[in-house]
Parts: sequence; structure tokens; C-alpha cells
Amino acid sequence: MEDNNHLEDYLKKHYIHRSNWLRAAVLGANDGILSTASLAIGVAAASSTREPIILATFAGLVAGALSMAAGEYVSVSSQTDIEKADIERERKELENTPELELKILTKIYEDRGLKKETAKQVAKELTDFDALGAHTRDELGINEVSKANPIQAALASGASFVFGGILPLAVVYIFPLKTIELYIYISSILFLIILGAFAAKTGGAKIMNSIVRITFWGTITMGITAILGYIFGVNL
Repeated sequence: MEDNNHLEDYLKKHYIHRSNWLRAAVLGANDGILSTASLAIGVAAASSTREPIILATFAGLVAGALSMAAGEYVSVSSQTDIEKADIERERKELENTPELELKILTKIYEDRGLKKETAKQVAKELTDFDALGAHTRDELGINEVSKANPIQAALASGASFVFGGILPLAVVYIFPLKTIELYIYISSILFLIILGAFAAKTGGAKIMNSIVRITFWGTITMGITAILGYIFGVNL
């Protein structure tokens, strides 16, 4: 029992089990900040009043959150369907050609560095214990950590988009209209820095790399949108 508790404590130091929901959450929050901020900047560059900016930003927030959640659900569901189909195909292969599947599993372990005799023994014991589980994990590369979860991804992505999008919307409400584009840009960059640091910290990655990456592309996105707003804008 003590050894099991020690193993669980050790595994808590790793972050790979967070990858699925963290990816969706960071993607949603990043898109929420950038989409609504870029939309607000583009409309602000072509508008002399606050109302069109608020309306466009709010509409982009609602539509973006729904689109993000639906897109994540459909995308991850497609991945889940592929995984289920592959697992079912593997189950039939184990029923029809068990000896060939044992050889394949043995070869996989040999390629990972085990001696031929050891690889064959490991493959045989794992096959006797849980053949489908062994092939699903080691031949197909599907495990509980990487397995797709459509609902989790959709909720994480949609909710984080709303959270990210509310921040630029609040800036549009609060700050002076005269230099609103500058306020939106500066605040959004700050939001992105916080998001990048949070994502890196949660995932156990280097914080500075995440911040530089997310702010660089954020600046480009908002800059291009502002330029387009000035070029094609008319007074609203």
C-alpha cells in the first residue's frame, strides 16, 4: 500500500494527464481574447461612436464561444470515432490471427530495446493478461491519458473563450473612446501574457517561451485587423 501511495505521489509531478483539457482551455481563452479584441479594434478603427464597437464585440463573443465549443466537440468526436474503429478492428484481428498479432507485439518490444527472448515473453504475458489492452496501448498508441473526451474539450474550450472574450469587452465599456484601440491592444497583450504564464505553469513548461509565443502572434493578429479597419473602414 505504501509503495502504491509513493507511486501516485510521484506521478502527480507529471503534467501529461492535463494535456487534453489544458489544450482546449488555452486555445479557447487565447481565441476569445484575440478574436474579440481584434474585432473590437477593427470596428473601433472605423467607428466614431462606442455602440457599434460594443455590439460587434458582444456578437463576436457569443458566436465565437458557440462556434469554439461546437468545433471542439465535432473535432474530438471524430478522433474518438477513429479510436473506437481502430480498437474494434484490432479486436477482430486478435480473434482471427492471434499468432500474427503476438509476433507484431513482440517486434514492437524488440524495437524498444528488449532482447528477442525477453520481448517474446513480455508479449506473451501481456497477451494472456489483456491482449486487446496491450495492442491498443502499444500498437495503436491509445491510452487513458491521450484518449479523446469530446464533452470535456467542448466545455473547456467554450467556457474559456467566454472568459477570454469578456476581458476585451470590459475594456471597450470602461476606457475612453478616443484611444480605445490602444487600450484594447495593451490590455489584450497583458491578458495574453497572463494566459501564457498560466498555461506554462499548469503544464510544467517554460513560462517565458509561452509568453513570447502567445504575445508575438497576438500582436500580429491585432495589428493586421487594425490596419484593415483603417483601410476599409467608414464612419459608423
